[in-house]
Amino acid sequence: MTNQTYPKNAWYVAAMSEEIGLEKPLGRKVCGERIAFYRPKPNEVAAVLDFCPHRGAALSLGYVEDGLLVCGYHGLKIGEDGKTKAMPLQRVQGFPCMKAYAVEERYGFIWVWPGDQSQADTSLIPRLEWAESDDWAYGGGLYHIKCDYRLMIDNLMDLTHETYVHASSIGQKEIDESPVSTQSEGDEVITSRYMENIMAPPFWQAALRANGLADDVPVDRWQRCRFTPPSNVMIDVGVAHAGKGGYDAPKEFKASSIVVDFITPESDDTMWYFWGMARNFKADDSALTDSIREGQGGIFQEDLDVLEYQQVNLKAFPDYDLLKLDIDAGGVQSRRIIERIIRKEQDSSKLSKNAIVSDLKVEERPLQTISF
Repeated sequence: MTNQTYPKNAWYVAAMSEEIGLEKPLGRKVCGERIAFYRPKPNEVAAVLDFCPHRGAALSLGYVEDGLLVCGYHGLKIGEDGKTKAMPLQRVQGFPCMKAYAVEERYGFIWVWPGDQSQADTSLIPRLEWAESDDWAYGGGLYHIKCDYRLMIDNLMDLTHETYVHASSIGQKEIDESPVSTQSEGDEVITSRYMENIMAPPFWQAALRANGLADDVPVDRWQRCRFTPPSNVMIDVGVAHAGKGGYDAPKEFKASSIVVDFITPESDDTMWYFWGMARNFKADDSALTDSIREGQGGIFQEDLDVLEYQQVNLKAFPDYDLLKLDIDAGGVQSRRIIERIIRKEQDSSKLSKNAIVSDLKVEERPLQTISF
């Protein structure tokens, strides 16, 4: 078996909806698959292998015309089914079909299934309740990061680093002075940390003010990080005026949000990071959404350098046995789930290949002499 580092039979966020226009396709590599995304019609999306069967050019460098993806090299046209449809003055309908991918636009994201297309089931796309309600507002962005996607999962499932990496925004000493609880059930891992009767850091002071609450009084703060396969992390975070119930405090006494993290492997050591924050206060305040997006984008930018240099170090010292502490439990258990899913995927693939080989075997018979 190959040293596969990510599941492929899963839905991954490949792009934000606004990244794909009506005339220009988008080329993006997801789980080692080079894919060209385009819109055959408004509000529709298609995905095919980013490879022109004529001369191997990248289809994503072309354009869209009459619902077809046109190669920008010699004008070959491909449909959303991956079949060659036409080319000026050439007969190309017999060209081999390019791989087409199951793709779905939902919640403002483009989801793609990079693995076995026969297993793609849109009901497996996670439901995002905050994206279905007008009581919530969302703002986010995208980073391309040169690191193994699992390093980002480690980062998000242990927020101890906030004290040091994000000292000027969301970090405070009480974070790493508070114990972490880790629970695992099925394919889900949750790490939780609660801090009582502390002062809010700058980011959360601003959130309190935005929600019409005093920002200079003690608060109870919480962080609940939830990992679900293949590589999604949702973090329930917030602060409430101390003594009002903390996580369970009424809305009029707290500012809370969900930090949204869709982590999509590009290759073994590069990834696409779709980040954002969903909030359920002042949902109609677009200026506040922009302000939070800008602040959050700056916070995640601080993680980028740490993770990329971490990747460089890990490749330079491949035999070093890293320490595992209590605070690492969330990331460790998340990795175990990923490894289990990959093993199951590989075992299933091996069985399928064996079945195909068995079907292709020809019954051996003695040679016969034919007389004329």
